[in-house]
Amino acid sequence: MFFSILESPIGHMIIKATEQEVYSINFPEHFSDESPNEISELAKKQFIEYFEGKRNDFDFPMLQTGTDFQKKVWLELRKIDAGKPITYAALAKRMKNPLAIRAIASANGKNNLMIAVPCHRVIGSNGELVGFSAGLWRKKWLLEHEARITSIGQSTLIL
Repeated sequence: MFFSILESPIGHMIIKATEQEVYSINFPEHFSDESPNEISELAKKQFIEYFEGKRNDFDFPMLQTGTDFQKKVWLELRKIDAGKPITYAALAKRMKNPLAIRAIASANGKNNLMIAVPCHRVIGSNGELVGFSAGLWRKKWLLEHEARITSIGQSTLIL
C-alpha cells in the first residue's frame, strides 16, 4: 500500500494507491508518514490543481470494488458537472431508475474516492446538504469552491 498526504483547505487528505490505481481518498483524524508512489503523487498533484481552482475533473487511475449497481452509480457521479449539484431524485431519473433513490443514496455513501468521484455534488430533494461521510461542512465548502471556480457564483440546483 502506498499513500500520499495532502494538506488541503478542508483538512489532511490521505490518497491511498496500489501500484496501478488509487483506491481510497479520505480525511482521517490520525495518519502516519507518507509512503507515496507515482500514482498517489499524480492524484495529489491533481488535487492540488483542484484546490487551486485549475481543475474540475480527475483522470488519474482509479478503482473501486462494488456491485455492478454501485459501479453504475459511481460512473454516473463522474458525469455531474462541477458547480451544478443535483438531487438524488434527479440522479435516479438520469439513471432511468426513478424508484431507486435509496439504493442510489446507499451506493453514493459507499464511494471511497470522494471528490474524484464527486458524491458531494448530490444533495437532498429539498436542497439541503445530506450524507457526506467527511462532514457536511466539507461538502458545503466543496460545492461553494466549485461554484466559484466554474464562474457560476452560486451553485445551480438541477431538479
